[in-house]
Amino acid sequence: MAAVPAGLFAVYKPAGVAWGRVRAAVETQLLSDLNAAPRRPPPQHVRFLPAPGRDGATELVPTMVPVLAEHPLVRGPRFRRLKIGAGHRLDVKASGVFVLGISHGNKLLTDLYNCHLSRAYTVGGLFGKATDDFSDTGKLVEKTTFDHITREKLERVLAVIQGTNHKALLMHSNIDMKTQEAYELAVRGLIRPMGKSPPIITAVRCLQFAPPEFQLEIHCLHETQQYLRKIVHEIGLELKSSAVCTQVRRTRDGVFTLDDALLRSQWNLQNIRSAIWSCQLKVQAEIERTLGHQDDSDLPQLDVETARAADS
Repeated sequence: MAAVPAGLFAVYKPAGVAWGRVRAAVETQLLSDLNAAPRRPPPQHVRFLPAPGRDGATELVPTMVPVLAEHPLVRGPRFRRLKIGAGHRLDVKASGVFVLGISHGNKLLTDLYNCHLSRAYTVGGLFGKATDDFSDTGKLVEKTTFDHITREKLERVLAVIQGTNHKALLMHSNIDMKTQEAYELAVRGLIRPMGKSPPIITAVRCLQFAPPEFQLEIHCLHETQQYLRKIVHEIGLELKSSAVCTQVRRTRDGVFTLDDALLRSQWNLQNIRSAIWSCQLKVQAEIERTLGHQDDSDLPQLDVETARAADS
């Protein structure tokens, strides 16, 4: 008899699909696999059934028969709904690592949210035009030249962005950098805002530069995918040109990477169980490392759905 898996796992969300549809597809497949597993036979009880007796007479004979009220054809599917929570969401245009939680995994989603871990993206851009929503599929509002842009100029702009965001990171961390606590947190890699803050870019670099196209790697906190598209737009303006975002792909969400993300063909009970098992140790280790030094009473107890309202 199949049991409902419990824990966290990651799937790969393709571009052009809403995160809610991804979660629904995973739930549908899990329900199908769980209900297809062998069941316990229905319980039996004693019934007195008529049977031919001596001298052609009919007599009642005690017989063990299944309880029809417990039969699968009467009761229907054993599993009808699963409690699947969504981690930091991806909008329709974005793709990449998307974390889901089943059963007590929903509590772990809240714990990971309270860890305020960074996420990594590869972001594609295209110089020479601007649109109303900063993406290459938006309404064109401007065309510009880009022949004067070099990789060196682009990397100078990226250095300024990273420097500005580093100052914001320290400011919103609310830590006195001259204290022993700050030193210990820096050694453990825990200097980051542990509460609400504006989007912060912790690292950015250029992966490819082939004008008019370019690709960036961005590590950030508390971001939305639309914020990353706006960053591409602002980079174009800083370079005396314009730019639109052609791709936003999440490559890491906290401890989950692309290697952990299950492809569409792998969204089944067996693979999800294996994914939960392979990730549970690093999830628990990160939660203990980040939240272990804090008093549990100081941590906000957030509902999984409302905690990520800013990501929807």
